[in-house]
Amino acid sequence: MSISLLLEMAASGDPDRVALVDGDNRITTRELSALADGGAGLIAASGAEHVAYVGAGGVMQPLLIFAAARAAVPYTPINYRLSAEGIQELVERLPDPLVIVDDRYGDMIKGLGKHIMTSAQFVAAARTAEPVAEFADPDDVAIVLFTSGTTSKPKAVELSHGNLTSYITGTVEFDSAHATDAALICVPPYHIAGVNAAISNLYAGRKMVYLATFEAAEWVRLIAEEKVTTATVVPTMLDRIITVLERQPTPLPSLRNLAYGGSKVGLPLVRKALELLPEVGFVNAYGLTETSSTIAVLTPDDHRAAHGNSDDVVAKRLGSVGQPVPGIELEIRDEDGKVLGPGETGELFVRGEQVSGRYTGIGSVLDANGWFPTRDVATLDEAGYLFITGRSDDTIIRGGENIAPAELEDVLVEHPHVHEVAVVGVPDPHWGQAIVAVVVPAAGTDPDADELREHVRRVLRGSRTPDRVVFRDVLPTNATGKLLRREIIEDLRDANADK
Repeated sequence: MSISLLLEMAASGDPDRVALVDGDNRITTRELSALADGGAGLIAASGAEHVAYVGAGGVMQPLLIFAAARAAVPYTPINYRLSAEGIQELVERLPDPLVIVDDRYGDMIKGLGKHIMTSAQFVAAARTAEPVAEFADPDDVAIVLFTSGTTSKPKAVELSHGNLTSYITGTVEFDSAHATDAALICVPPYHIAGVNAAISNLYAGRKMVYLATFEAAEWVRLIAEEKVTTATVVPTMLDRIITVLERQPTPLPSLRNLAYGGSKVGLPLVRKALELLPEVGFVNAYGLTETSSTIAVLTPDDHRAAHGNSDDVVAKRLGSVGQPVPGIELEIRDEDGKVLGPGETGELFVRGEQVSGRYTGIGSVLDANGWFPTRDVATLDEAGYLFITGRSDDTIIRGGENIAPAELEDVLVEHPHVHEVAVVGVPDPHWGQAIVAVVVPAAGTDPDADELREHVRRVLRGSRTPDRVVFRDVLPTNATGKLLRREIIEDLRDANADK
């Protein structure tokens, strides 16, 4: 199935429904479909083999997703937060692209030498262009997303129409939303969550309200003003939202579900959110670009069951990412490829129709049986709840012992003087790697490094006690909340060099 069909279904089912709100723009499904047909005509007439977008999203995200699909060419939203050099380097990797750019980022692509239109020009021309509406083959590439490149050069992940429609139809019921339902979208367009927010909410029949530039107070205001019923945030956003609500309690009676994901969330923040918003159903969604988004979900019922439960096994699940979504299989394997049982830690492998595992210039990395190696270190409990303990690249090897940073981070973040923490390994002539805990203190506190080291020692083995604790005002993260451990290690290396 082509993703083009999903828009056609939405427009046929309720053409006059407001599909999206972007500032003063309010666009119906009929209008979005017509614009997508006209946009497809523009793309086809240009002869482009690809559509690239440099911008903050809003109406342009669903428009370009479906216009490119109806022109049967792939679409790639580019990380507009990169440098001009970084943006141009990614665009140059795309085959003969038509580049659409928001006005504010026009200077970032000057001299690129590609076919370029501003977003305003594209929308205006799409209104009068000769329409085109093709249905691509399910195996054709629909979306290409560049990975965040937090540890290496970004890879171009290819997601087919079949991958994406398999995820949407397997997890979302068509036209299932209530007439008054609305979703607030503030994740960036170049993230897989930003792509699927546009597709899944349209398919469900839910109004999409875009907040292109996240600001916590504005997020709270829009929830109330647009009577938003569901929203998705990354951990850094959730932290700022909770801070705003603590300072100025604001009723959010319309909000029924709040999903968070993209990176690990500290349990104290999750507990605080549950207590501050007791009527909201929280969802922890775990997925990867290569899996077309979510592959496991900790549901609102799971949150309620785990929060404050006297059974340690159940309570521990608040720190999990839940159970696999329909159509997804999971395996935990050791270094030799042996499948491990409950409670054993190894690399997570996933399989399902929504899983791509294909990269431009590399090809598929699925094994002979269709399993994708996530490179995430994980474990499953007896009931099938999935716990992610970090990336395999993040493992610290100290004195020949493998240490998962998350094991120490989970202990440290529970200390009342710790707001956020990242644990990394740095070169050490004696141990191979030394353990360094980088701590952002809780507001109004002045933590003692030795006290924090002793706190870890009381809970974990002595060999897992941080060799050093350093303090920082913030931890470096990307726009989707992923911790940039490489920058932390470089910062520590530079600090040592200055001594």
